[in-house]
Amino acid sequence: MRINRKLAVIASFAGIAALSIAASLPQQQGPPEYKNLKVLPKKLSHEQLGKIMGMWAGSLGVHCNFCHVHDDQTNKMDFASDAKPEKEAARHMYLMAAKINKKFFNAQKDSLGMMMESSVNCYTCHRGSAHPEVKLPERQRGPGGPPPGGAPPAGTPPPPGNK
Repeated sequence: MRINRKLAVIASFAGIAALSIAASLPQQQGPPEYKNLKVLPKKLSHEQLGKIMGMWAGSLGVHCNFCHVHDDQTNKMDFASDAKPEKEAARHMYLMAAKINKKFFNAQKDSLGMMMESSVNCYTCHRGSAHPEVKLPERQRGPGGPPPGGAPPAGTPPPPGNK
């Protein structure tokens, strides 16, 4: 009988130790509950959201603080805040690219609601610049020479028949 009592005490201590170890381990959970996702799917994992944000940041050559604010009280980024207008601009740009891809490139959405194939993305225009330069191509003179009424470039021989 004494042996059984000792085994019961040892087993209960082992059970308590196992429960405390299990409680300290990270628990398997579903996707995180994000606050304020307005255009991205809510079912994204932390890793998936990180990849998307990394692609956007890399395409614009910026860091998190370009769109997100830093909370001085918690000394952390406040990713849910809409305080910066750049965050709303990013949402509009994402929707614009998705619309272009769907309309002109027949892109379909995956099970999370993200575009599976992307012909147009942030990098298409930004090329590593937060504010891409809008530049018109330089005007090239065609094979017919200068426009009517304009003087020919210096050193250009006169057309045949004109002396």
